[in-house]
Amino acid sequence: MKSYILVFALLILGFTSFAQSTQKIGYVDSQVILTQFSESIKAQGDLDALTKKLTEQRDSIQAALQQSFADYQKQAETMPADKKAAAEQALVKMENDFRRWSQEKLGQGTGEIYKRQEELFTPIKAKVYAAIEKVAQDEKMQFVFDKSGDIILLYADNSFDITFKVLDRLRTNK
Repeated sequence: MKSYILVFALLILGFTSFAQSTQKIGYVDSQVILTQFSESIKAQGDLDALTKKLTEQRDSIQAALQQSFADYQKQAETMPADKKAAAEQALVKMENDFRRWSQEKLGQGTGEIYKRQEELFTPIKAKVYAAIEKVAQDEKMQFVFDKSGDIILLYADNSFDITFKVLDRLRTNK
């Protein structure tokens, strides 16, 4: 029984001393980093240009589809039944082709824009994470939070903000 009490007392002392040890915590604002890091700015510009190009193509195809449908509606009453059926099939095919194209190019998670975003930003994220890790090690920090992410940070002392140290590290490639 005395050995259990002794072990319990040692565990309590161990947890107490662990809780009292100083831990250095820092945070970054990844949005600031991504909006000020030159590689990220260029990647976002490239992505925006692709998005604009594909959006313009989508709008053009959609306008052509709408025009074809309007033309069909104007002529539908005077068309023979076989031509009317062929025109309807052509419209359905155009609409299906348009939906397939939209999914391939603009689809959430699977489209060309999403794939290009992953291709552009994966190496940038790796550089940012490496810089964060290096600054955290240099500053002897145990934890670094992202102020702009899903983790809620209700209060942060600015003295723990390492955002600009990370940006400096990225800019100097150290």
